[in-house]
Amino acid sequence: MRILYLDCSTGISGDMALGALIDAGVDAETIREGIDSLGIPEVTFSTETVIKGGFRATYVRVEHPEQHAHRHLSDITALIDNASAISPEQKDLATRIFRAVATAEATVHGSTIEKVHFHEVGAIDSIVDIVGAAIAFDLLGAERIISSPVPTGRGQVKIAHGICTLPAPGTAELLKGVPLVDVPVEAELTTPTGAAILTTLVDGFAALPEMTVETIGYGAGTRDLPGRANVLRVLVGTAAVSAKTDQVMLLETNLDDVAPEIVAYAKKQLLDAGALDVFTTPIQMKKNRSGVMLSVLCRPPEAERFETILFNETNTFGIRRSLVQRSKRLRREETVTTPFGPVKGKLGWRTGERPCFVPEFDDCARIAGEVGVPLREVYRAAEANFVESRIVPPESSPPTFAADSPVHDHDHDHDHPV
Repeated sequence: MRILYLDCSTGISGDMALGALIDAGVDAETIREGIDSLGIPEVTFSTETVIKGGFRATYVRVEHPEQHAHRHLSDITALIDNASAISPEQKDLATRIFRAVATAEATVHGSTIEKVHFHEVGAIDSIVDIVGAAIAFDLLGAERIISSPVPTGRGQVKIAHGICTLPAPGTAELLKGVPLVDVPVEAELTTPTGAAILTTLVDGFAALPEMTVETIGYGAGTRDLPGRANVLRVLVGTAAVSAKTDQVMLLETNLDDVAPEIVAYAKKQLLDAGALDVFTTPIQMKKNRSGVMLSVLCRPPEAERFETILFNETNTFGIRRSLVQRSKRLRREETVTTPFGPVKGKLGWRTGERPCFVPEFDDCARIAGEVGVPLREVYRAAEANFVESRIVPPESSPPTFAADSPVHDHDHDHDHPV
């Protein structure tokens, strides 16, 4: 598995991320062509090698005429949509980064993402940084992106709305659920653009994972910091372990005074909102009262949103948070042919091990109802076809298939696998 690790020892900004990716081997000319196709007049994009704190790094320079426009999200997405040299995947990634910024700014200013004005992030250099970073991340092709804990810096900074304490309000909103670390530097180390890149792209926050490093890139920040190199380091390589892992947030609350119907409705709301998994566990609470523990798994940056749903729907007085490391099978969607028709499901595997196939419940239930056969017969037919078809996962050694061994993984919820 191709892994990109972001070493944010002195924070992250859009130009630092872009410089580090170019330094790691991403083609600068392809990025320049994409930026030129935005159609912003008189913009010059260039790179140069600089020394920061004694270390060589790539610095990204964006030059343009002075501009005073305060853009809306729709203005920026129109620029991106009309760019001829940017792929659909790169456009989608850039738009998602800008949307993350718009959502944070709307929350801070009590507005909506349609009405909020971009100030600093709407400036030309920030547009170039975000679009360029989106192109670079896509070209790098990492299957998993991990970041170190993130420093924000100390002190105060002047923004369009006046002087405020670091992290700036928009940056702080974007960094909800992200593990932060204190670095004693009186400067803004993580910008809104850098925070938005982290929130949108990073799969988890942890120390350097087990991996074989292939390339290393250094992206230079603008400031010279006393006693340390102001650089973002990226390490690119392959996973040294077969299982895919990530970090998720586990939210838990104990309930003993909520009707079962309310709990069921809350679970549906959480799943509809995009939770990775939601489940309940019977528990015995104080005074021997029977209750349930409602648990939610979600991405760390989304924890606040799911806590709001829990507070609103259950009237709980408290929610426990914990970051947990999760090992997962690699997976992809697969369709098998059965005597009753095609059945969709998920193929899961670990390198060197026999893969498993989990039929989708909704597909099996629909077919069972249409054909008039028991649900279990559709399941068995799908599993049997998977074994007979000898489907081999990508980048995996040939698995061993055994017709008399089970391929169904009963530990996973078919509708919402973790």
